Amino acid sequence: MRTFINSRLTSPAFLLRLGLTFTFLYAGISSLLNPSDWIWYIPKFVESFVPASFALSSFSVVEIILALWLITGKYLKYSALATTLVLASITLASLNVFQVTFRDVGLTLAAFALWQLERNPETR
Repeated sequence: MRTFINSRLTSPAFLLRLGLTFTFLYAGISSLLNPSDWIWYIPKFVESFVPASFALSSFSVVEIILALWLITGKYLKYSALATTLVLASITLASLNVFQVTFRDVGLTLAAFALWQLERNPETR
């Protein structure tokens, strides 16, 4: 039994889920609690559709939902794909902010790896 639990907790898919969950949960909660620290991440073109504060709070809720789906394993194939798309979008929208871009490239590829693992269970 101990080997089964240890192998599940150290599996690549679980470790990817744990890392992505932490990232999304931290960002989602922090941006709800301290919106002034995060508001500048909202791309200017978004403000032509909705107020930045609304976009930030809405996006924060999406991040928290994705984090919960990732950690619980609920809809994992789809949440991994959604996480990949969200991170790729953030990366593309932040190409002019290298401090964000370099980190998000790695996170995007981690989410993509998780999606690949879930899409092809025989690769686990």
